[in-house]
Amino acid sequence: MNKMIAICGLNCEKCDAYLATKNNDEKLREITAKKWSELNGVDIQPKDINCEGCRANGVKTVYCENLCEIRQCALSKGIQTCKECSNIKICQKLAPIISTSKEARKNLKLDG
Repeated sequence: MNKMIAICGLNCEKCDAYLATKNNDEKLREITAKKWSELNGVDIQPKDINCEGCRANGVKTVYCENLCEIRQCALSKGIQTCKECSNIKICQKLAPIISTSKEARKNLKLDG
C-alpha cells in the first residue's frame, strides 16, 4: 500500500498539515492550526502544523505522533494499516473515519 495512505485509510497527501509541510506554506499552517484548535478544543500553534505522513519517516503533528488512538493501536499490534487487523469491522476507534470517508473505506478495501 502507498506509504501516503495513513493507518486509518485516509490519504495523507490530502491533509492540510502535510500540504503545509510539503509546500512550506505558513498561511495554510495558520489556517489549519486555527481550525484544528477549534475542532479539538485545544491550543494548536502554526509551528505545530508539520507532518510528512502517518506512515512515512519524518516529522508528524503532535496529534498524529502521540494522540491518535488508531495509530497507537496499530503500532502496538505491529501492523501497517487497519486493513491488517481482524477487528477492523467492529473497531470503535476507526468507526468515525470509515463511516464518513468513502476513500478510507476504499483504501482499507472495506467495500468489495
